[in-house]
Amino acid sequence: MLILILGLVLFLGTHAFSMARHKRAQVVGEMGEGRYKLAYTLASVLGLVLIGYGFHFYRQSGYIAVWDPPVWTRHLSLLLTALAFIVLASAYLPGHIRARAKHPMLLAVKIWATAHLLANGDLGSILLFGSFLAWAVVARISAKRRALSAGAVAAQHGGAAAPAGWRNDALAVVIGLAVWFVFGKYLHPLLIGVAAWPGQA
Repeated sequence: MLILILGLVLFLGTHAFSMARHKRAQVVGEMGEGRYKLAYTLASVLGLVLIGYGFHFYRQSGYIAVWDPPVWTRHLSLLLTALAFIVLASAYLPGHIRARAKHPMLLAVKIWATAHLLANGDLGSILLFGSFLAWAVVARISAKRRALSAGAVAAQHGGAAAPAGWRNDALAVVIGLAVWFVFGKYLHPLLIGVAAWPGQA
């Protein structure tokens, strides 16, 4: 559990630091843009590795049950993660979905984390997904405050206006659902070690 906590502190702490724009600017000024980005990347990657290893070690040591989610939460989680993948895909396909989401990556993280919190009642999962949910909420509030303080109304509403057509939105739905299906049915049990699809052992 300690390794998992260390990874979360390192990964989310690194990302949270980027919200402190004045402090970040000071550090960039002292280190230089290139060295700062390198340090940021290395810290983020190390944090992710520690999170993955820490959570794996925690699961091998035995789950610490906090509450017992009903079966229906697993099905709801699957549907919510489908929505998360669609929203995430929309971040790269400017359209109505991205405009409505405003910050699609942060929204995708919030949906993903909430879905996993609903389906998992053990302490490690609550710590892992709860931390990501809390970070995404704080990051969204920070982004909104920066937009308001700068008077950037367009940034607050997702940047450029959504296109008249729905082509990119249709692509986001198709791509998001395709990736969601492949990851949930095949890659999740292979990479995470937990079956996510109904009927899988």
